[in-house]
Amino acid sequence: LLQLEWHSRLAGLKTLQLNVSRAVTHDVLITFSPTAGPSKLNTTEKGKVGKIHLPRGIFRFLSSQTVRVVVTVLNIQQLGMFKEVNQTAQVLDNTVVGITVGESSISGLRDPVKLTFAHRQLPHGVTPQCVFWDPSKGQAGGWRNSGCVTQLGDKGTVCSCDHLTFFALLLNPALDGSTAKALMAVATAGCGVAMTFSIFTIAFCVFIRCRFRFEETVRINLGLHVNLMGSLFLLNLAFLLNSGLSGRTHPRTCRVLGGLTHYCLLCCFTWTALEGCQLYLLFVKVLGIYIHRYLAKLCLVGWGFPVLVVVVAGVIGSYGEYSIQTTDHQVIAHLCWITSKHLLIHYITNCGYFGLIFLFNMTIFGVVTQKSCSLQGTGAVQGYRKPWKVALVAAGLFCLLGATWALAFLTYGISSAPVLYFFTILNSLQGIFIFIWLVVLYYPKTKETTGSLSYIIRHDKTATASQD
Repeated sequence: LLQLEWHSRLAGLKTLQLNVSRAVTHDVLITFSPTAGPSKLNTTEKGKVGKIHLPRGIFRFLSSQTVRVVVTVLNIQQLGMFKEVNQTAQVLDNTVVGITVGESSISGLRDPVKLTFAHRQLPHGVTPQCVFWDPSKGQAGGWRNSGCVTQLGDKGTVCSCDHLTFFALLLNPALDGSTAKALMAVATAGCGVAMTFSIFTIAFCVFIRCRFRFEETVRINLGLHVNLMGSLFLLNLAFLLNSGLSGRTHPRTCRVLGGLTHYCLLCCFTWTALEGCQLYLLFVKVLGIYIHRYLAKLCLVGWGFPVLVVVVAGVIGSYGEYSIQTTDHQVIAHLCWITSKHLLIHYITNCGYFGLIFLFNMTIFGVVTQKSCSLQGTGAVQGYRKPWKVALVAAGLFCLLGATWALAFLTYGISSAPVLYFFTILNSLQGIFIFIWLVVLYYPKTKETTGSLSYIIRHDKTATASQD
C-alpha cells in the first residue's frame, strides 16, 4: 500500500507530486501541513490527520515503469468550488481530496482506494456519506456516492472507493428510521384532528352567518374563512389518501393523486394570500373598497389559479411516485407527489410561491398590529383592551395568514428533526387555533359587538373620515 497523510484544515490549495515505481513494496508516508506544506513524515503526526491508502494493484498494470502520483487538497470555502445546486449537506471541514495516478483514468478497482477522514464526534442529526464529484451531473456537476462505501470508525470515517477522482465527506441532515416513523404517525394523527376542526369551523361560520345579521364586511370575512378552512380540509384529506394509497396504485392514478395533493396545497396558500389581501383592504384602504360580487371573484382566484399551475406541471410530467428515505437509505413511505427529477417545480411553485405570500402577509400583519395598538392607545376600542384578547387577536391572525407554514423553511440542517416535530404538530393545531379564535371573537355576546375586526374597522373608518 502507498499511504499518504494530510491535514484536513488546509487553507486554499495544496498539491503533492510523487514519482512512484511500478514495483512499489513499501508504504510511503506523506503529511500535509497548513503552514509548512507537504513533507515526508518521520515522526508520529499529532492532531487531526487524514489518510489515503492506495492499493499496489493500481501500479502493477501501468504501462511505464515510473508514474506520477498527484494528491490535491482543496479548501472549497475559500476557492468557491465543488458546490452543488440547492445543496443542503455540508462538506466536512470544507475539504476535498483529489487523487490521480499517471495520466489515465482509473476505475473498477478490485482492491478499493481507502480515504480516512479524521473527525471528532459529529453533530447530532447528521449522517456522513462518502461522495465524489461528478462533472456530468446536472448542469454544473454534483456529488455522487456510487462505487463508494462508507464505514464509520471511532476516530473518523473510512471511504472505500473503486476509482480515483475528487472525494469528500458529506454531512447529510437526515432522519433516522424511528424519528421518521414517529413523524409519519404524528402527521397522520394531526391530519385527522385538522380535518375534524376544519369541519367544526366551517359549520360555525355558516351557522352564525345565517343566524345573525352581520354587516357586509363581516359576512365577507366569514366567507373567506370558510374557503380557507375548506382548502385545509381538502389538503389533509389528500395527504391521508396519498399516504394510504400510494405504493399500491397504478402510475397514472399516482400522477393524478400527486396533482390533486399539489392542487390542494396551492389552494391553501392562495387563500392565505387572499386573507392577507382582505386585511389590506380593510386596514389600509379602509374606505371605498366595494367590489361587485367580491366573494365570488375571490373564489375564482382561490380555486382557479392553482388549476393553471397544476395543469402546466402535469403537462411537463412532474407528478409520480416520490420516496421518503432515512439516513441508511431505507424507504419508509411512498407518496404521490412531484418526482425527484422535477424538484425545480417544487421549489418554484411551493417554496417560492409561499415565500412571496409569507412576506406579504407578515407585512400586513405588522400593519394590522400597528393599527390595533394605535386604536387601543386612543381608547377607541375600550372593549378590547384586555391583554389576553389582544394576544388572541394577534395569534389568530398569525395562524390565519399561514405563518405556521414558514417553519418548513427551517427543516433543513442539523436541527431539522425538532423543527419537523414542531412544524407537524403546530400545523395540525392550526385548525383548532382558528376555530377557537372565531368562536371567541365572532360570536356576539353583547349587543354592540359584531366581531373584533369589524369593531376595530368601524372605529378606524370613523377616524379616517373625520380626518378627511
